[in-house]
Amino acid sequence: MIGFKDRSEEDEMMDDLGLDANQIEAVLIDINKANTLLGGNRITLKAIQRLIQKFPQKTYRIVDMGCGDGSMLREVAEFCSKLGLPVELIGIDLNEKSIQVARNKSSSYQEISYLKGDILALNVSELKCDILLCTLTLHHFQNKEIVKFINKFAELAHIGVIINDLERNKIAYHLFKVFSAVFMKTKIAKNDGLISIKSGFQKKELLSFSELLPEMQHDIRRRWAFRYEWTFWHPNKIVNERC
Repeated sequence: MIGFKDRSEEDEMMDDLGLDANQIEAVLIDINKANTLLGGNRITLKAIQRLIQKFPQKTYRIVDMGCGDGSMLREVAEFCSKLGLPVELIGIDLNEKSIQVARNKSSSYQEISYLKGDILALNVSELKCDILLCTLTLHHFQNKEIVKFINKFAELAHIGVIINDLERNKIAYHLFKVFSAVFMKTKIAKNDGLISIKSGFQKKELLSFSELLPEMQHDIRRRWAFRYEWTFWHPNKIVNERC
């Protein structure tokens, strides 16, 4: 029997830095296909829109932690372009091969740049931003690491943070088996998708993490296709600095 009470600690094949660029690109194509068909990235775009409506500025600097091939940032760039909103977009990933794929795919987007590295170790002055995104990345880490990450996110983001990640759910697990058999080509994406669901979150866990940032205002919402959107922001800091 597969347990869903606690988060899985299994390693995902995609986290192997020894994968070559072609393997990485093929897996990311599968992942992006799932996001497109299930509308996963729209969750993040709508959350960005809510934050910029709440905290209007002439321009925004947005950082995407665990950016993969940059698909999220390209959607953000197109979304902000339609709004007529100037943005500077920065993607960060530990995997140099993923970064190279992202740079190649984003060559026509002048507003996007990429950095290879650990967000906890990189120079903070390079990463100061208005909004920080973390899409389908947080579940790759264990709880002790997540505590470090969310504190760093709160430090880096002048306005707020948007986390879009998976719900740990038995129904989602079995539905994904069917979905991946039909729509995914790579063994890695099929394998890792199941591990990702087992490594996902339940609302009580996200609420517990949110209590570690009492100075922030939090909004945790269950979304379509077994996702959670967790947005948190600096209400008092923004009001004081914008007066």
